[in-house]
Amino acid sequence: MKVEVNPKDTSRGEAFELWMSSPMPMVTLTKTFNVTKVLNVSKRSGIKFNALLCWCIGKAASNMNEFYLLPEKDKLFKYDSIAINVIVNNSKGGINSCDIAYTDDIQQFAKDYNQLTTQVATQCESSFVEDSMIIGTSAMIETELDSIVNQYTDKFCNPMVMWGKYRKQWFKTTLPISFQFHHVQMDGGHGAKFLEQLQNVINEL
Repeated sequence: MKVEVNPKDTSRGEAFELWMSSPMPMVTLTKTFNVTKVLNVSKRSGIKFNALLCWCIGKAASNMNEFYLLPEKDKLFKYDSIAINVIVNNSKGGINSCDIAYTDDIQQFAKDYNQLTTQVATQCESSFVEDSMIIGTSAMIETELDSIVNQYTDKFCNPMVMWGKYRKQWFKTTLPISFQFHHVQMDGGHGAKFLEQLQNVINEL
């Protein structure tokens, strides 16, 4: 469910006043993650690496209040659920968007991920989850990337988590991940806390 709220009644009231009219209110943080556990669990369970990473992102975000608030067209909205958006390569050589509702049940999330992304790739039509706070993701696994800064547009203020190809070393696998968010939604400290929580969720897989 999505409802408009008075910014002054939330913890983001001051940030709303400071950053809502800013021409460039997006902040990008980049952290190198140890994703050895994601790769190992993927191999053992048969769940795709990206599906597992998307679930970890949803799990980490679901425990932070800031992820349930989002600015949109000079207003602030509160949500009661989260979904993860992935970019899908379709059968015509183009791309489409696909939203997957987050659930604590990792097996159910993986099942939904496979079903929905396959459907979108085959039908070449985007699939959306209405009235959930969407966390965008973009995996550019064709090459190793150190950092990604996404375009900013006032049509899309949602947080974005982006990465390239993971890097296999002797005893661990690492992956730099970029996290972009609107300054009204959270401060840099909140963004850093999310990245730390994401590593903790990965470690506990």
